[in-house]
This record gives sequence, structure tokens and C-alpha cells, in this order.
Amino acid sequence: MMDELRELYQEVILDHGKNPRNFRDVEDATSHAHGSNPLCGDQLVVYLKLNLDEVIEDVSFVGKGCAISVASASMMTELVRGKTVDEANDIFDHVHHMCTGEGEPSTANLGPDADRLGVLSGVRQFPVRVKCATLAWHTLKAAIEGGEDATSEA
Repeated sequence: MMDELRELYQEVILDHGKNPRNFRDVEDATSHAHGSNPLCGDQLVVYLKLNLDEVIEDVSFVGKGCAISVASASMMTELVRGKTVDEANDIFDHVHHMCTGEGEPSTANLGPDADRLGVLSGVRQFPVRVKCATLAWHTLKAAIEGGEDATSEA
């Protein structure tokens, strides 16, 4: 990884890890899911408030975890708010492929969101950390689909 990307990765992860955005519950959430990463001990709950048009009006998380897990959850909440469920699923596909190399890259035009998410690609160099980076995203997907639990194993 280029030194500049590594430095950006570290700065963004540290910023979101120390000052997570949307770290709260949503009292009038329409769904939520609990996520756990048994390897690292990360635990979180993702709350969603969807409107009738399946637009994410509010999204948040609570829990504890390593800096990568918290930072990824924080970034996720910023990126999916105001998106439709389909758009959020496209972003999930993009993140999953970017972090794991599995599946097909999203063909959706993610615009500037793709650039912002690029800092998470650094976890690919550390396979044990991929589960930390993707936990919040799997938990979001579970909440969208009406599930109550998600793990980084999914």
C-alpha cells in the first residue's frame, strides 16, 4: 500500500474510532440488529429508521469494539443515511468486495462515497481485521432484512 494511503487510512480510522459519528440508539427505529465478532470481541447494535419509500431516515449504532470496528460503523452511518435500501445494499456489496476480494464489485455509481470508503481497503493486508471492518455492514444488512443477529462470519 502506498505510504499516503496508509497514512490516510490511519488518520480516518483513528478519527472515527475516537469520535464515532451517530453513536446512539434511535428510539423510534423501525428495525435493529445485534452484531458480534467472536475473534475480536466487537459487539454492536445497528438501529435503522426507514420511511415508507424505504429510504434510511436515521441510522446509528451503539456498542464496543476495536478502533477499526467502531470507525467502520461510524463511516457506515454517515454514508447510508438518506440512501434507499437498494443503494445501501450496493454500498454493502462494494465494501464487502473491497475488504475481502470476494463477490463482484458493485456496478452502482457510488460517486464520492467510493472514495471515502477506500480507506477501509487497507484491512485487506490484515485478514484478521477484515471481520472487524465488515461487522457493522453485515449488521446493517441484517437490520434491513429484518434479522436480529449478525456475525462477522456471514
